[in-house]
Amino acid sequence: MYLIENYTRLPVRFVRGEGVYLYDDKGKRYLDFISGIAVCSLGHADPDLVEAVCDQAKKLLHVSNLFENPWQEELAEELVREFWTEGRVFFCNSGTEANETAIKIARKFWRDRGEDRYRIITFRNGFHGRTYGSLSATAQERFQDGFQPMLEGFDYAVLNDMESVKEVFTDKTGAVMLEVIQGEGGVNECEPGFLKSLQEFCREKGLLLIVDEVQTGIGRTGYFYGYQGYGIEPDIITLAKGLGGGVPVGAVVVRKDLAKVLTPGTHGSTFGGNPLACRASLTVVRKVRKLLPRVREVGEYFRKRLEELGAGRVKGRGLMIGLDTGTNCREVVLKALERGLVINCTAGKVLRFLPPLIVEKEHVDQAIEILKEIL
Repeated sequence: MYLIENYTRLPVRFVRGEGVYLYDDKGKRYLDFISGIAVCSLGHADPDLVEAVCDQAKKLLHVSNLFENPWQEELAEELVREFWTEGRVFFCNSGTEANETAIKIARKFWRDRGEDRYRIITFRNGFHGRTYGSLSATAQERFQDGFQPMLEGFDYAVLNDMESVKEVFTDKTGAVMLEVIQGEGGVNECEPGFLKSLQEFCREKGLLLIVDEVQTGIGRTGYFYGYQGYGIEPDIITLAKGLGGGVPVGAVVVRKDLAKVLTPGTHGSTFGGNPLACRASLTVVRKVRKLLPRVREVGEYFRKRLEELGAGRVKGRGLMIGLDTGTNCREVVLKALERGLVINCTAGKVLRFLPPLIVEKEHVDQAIEILKEIL
């Protein structure tokens, strides 16, 4: 009654969770194969995460970024350790904020050098957030409709098409930004050859390569960072979703030399990297690192089981998987929910599966049996 109706909500009220399961207010159990849209990496009510959050809540929830924060330093070290080169980290609260930061870094990098290279190439069907910079970078009209004019300075290319990149490149272009697997766009994976060609092009032209890891990062694809599965070396990556395991947090990891762009006063975040978010993220990061082999194994098993259904094209990596049904799949989502399986439909026709990274093969089998009944 009191909420703005900007969400199309399904008629279920979840009141608690445990592991890979959610429970509604009537006590019914659901197998969660969306995990809050790739957020609950460790599932629900993970004992270690609960302990970390409760312990930190008793000590210190928040302190201003005007002061040193040892939890930020500790988490930043963990994130840089997985980066391909020396790096530095900025903390914020969400994926859209992380992408805004990356856009600002890219633009200021060239301004500081006295060059007017402010334009950024992004890709059709990509998704980078809903604030104005990230929304302008999101080359999907359905998200932009009604909010025009967009922020000037973005040029849209076609994923896996290098010629389209070259066509929109100008002497004003300063960066390229993309997801290695487009989540909201339909679980569209980059071809490894395309990414390598793109990186070569960026280095040839002096462009910064920004990889949006908001959905693919923190173990989701079976690698700590999604880009690691493609053999590329981005200048900037953005993180959120699965980083906090359910606690809001975002982060930007940049090459060490690029970090000099953000001098005191140029950018900030009141809540970014507060003690509670960092303690939660430290627990997630350390546990996810041990889960990576299992994510790849269970993910491959899940792909094979989906292919056996013969209900459409299976795509994605690790535990970020899509089933392109070729037709509107909202009804499938509703029927699955009735049977106790939580999934979602993206890009209109793609069933998207983002289970917690702790999911087992037996849970996959349960999900497949439900999908068999429906499909």
